Amino acid sequence: MANKNVMRYFEKYRGYMEDRVRDGIEQNRKGYGYITVTDASGAPVQGARVKLRQKRHEFSFGANLFMLDELESAEKNARYKEYFKDLFNMATLPFYWNGLEPKQGKPRFTADSEKVYRRPVPDLCLDYCEQNGITPKAHCLTYVDFSPPWVPDDVAETKRLLEERYRALSERYAGRINGWEVINETLCGNERNDPKAFFRMPDLIEWNFALAEKYFTANELIINEASAFLWENYKYDRSNYYLQIERALGKGARIDAVGMQFHMFYPEREAEDKAAFYLNPKRIYDVLDTYARLNRPIQITEITIPAYSWGAEDEELQAEILENLYKIWFSHPAMEAIIYWNLVDGYAAFAPQGDMSAGENIYHAGLVRYDFTKKPAYHALRRLLHETWHTETECVTGADGTASFKGFYGDYDAEIVADGKTSSQTLRLCRGGWNESKLTIAD
Repeated sequence: MANKNVMRYFEKYRGYMEDRVRDGIEQNRKGYGYITVTDASGAPVQGARVKLRQKRHEFSFGANLFMLDELESAEKNARYKEYFKDLFNMATLPFYWNGLEPKQGKPRFTADSEKVYRRPVPDLCLDYCEQNGITPKAHCLTYVDFSPPWVPDDVAETKRLLEERYRALSERYAGRINGWEVINETLCGNERNDPKAFFRMPDLIEWNFALAEKYFTANELIINEASAFLWENYKYDRSNYYLQIERALGKGARIDAVGMQFHMFYPEREAEDKAAFYLNPKRIYDVLDTYARLNRPIQITEITIPAYSWGAEDEELQAEILENLYKIWFSHPAMEAIIYWNLVDGYAAFAPQGDMSAGENIYHAGLVRYDFTKKPAYHALRRLLHETWHTETECVTGADGTASFKGFYGDYDAEIVADGKTSSQTLRLCRGGWNESKLTIAD
């Protein structure tokens, strides 16, 4: 039975949240475009009617692509691809070292590589992304807990092997993947076990970012950290993660973006108490405002919003929570990407396929059920992306051939009708751009 009391902070701070969402989206996600319509000779065309339809967001909305062609039937694989591109314009690709190179010197790059569950190969993922206008992102270069067993517990040798890995990945993929998570979960992870010497070494963050800068010179370099250290253990600019990034930047690390996980990994019996950290708009905005002072864009990199079951009330509550959180994140000026984690139930980490009683499957956090029926959360997100945050409008040029419009940043199809002629062209509305487009009616 859904516990609606987890929504109490959204109700308490409803006015504050609605003001920030409304104003933030209007100021940060929309802008004016200026159009000039001319004929083939370059003369301005008065009275041209320009119909504009947004076809892609500039802002990145994504999920992990870990189940691409990994499902148990051709029908499920086809529906996974269809559902993914229906919602998302960004995909997180698995570059876990132990999955990409389980056998030393034999990386799994190509589509004919041996299968590893939840680890589709990069070439396959990139082909899908490029065919569907989806921006790929790599997760991640260094993640100590997911190192292959053949990596020795020796700092010098680990560094040498990591440099080989960075070099090989940059040579093959730096031109096709812009965003690379350089290091993940250094505030948790390996410390839970017997920490490896590499994990304990001084300047771990700085060393990895220096190596990334050496090989990924023109790419976006991202740091990433687990949810508890962001939302639960938050102490303003004295928070561990904030201080870690601040120190690394001070030592010259080229950290281009700050990644923040948002996995609500806690049992349902704790949901009411945990709401103070994860479902409190005032606290969420405060965390984002604080990290924005680092002057780096922010990404919500991994999102798990549990429903805990396939019950109707639980799923409706999941959808309501998702909608509130996405509005907050999308409105914040520092945000550049929001990435859900598992699209489909039953294929999450640390669990046999379809076993909803094991691993991360227990949260029932997908947007689609195991039988591939869409949950309310899927429909809620689709409404936001394709209806609420979507622009379709038209404008008419004046005597000087110009017109203007306001819309969400992104790519647009433009249909120009003038003097009985119709022309179809495209234009782009960019945050921070001049956004002046010249459209021509051909003879």
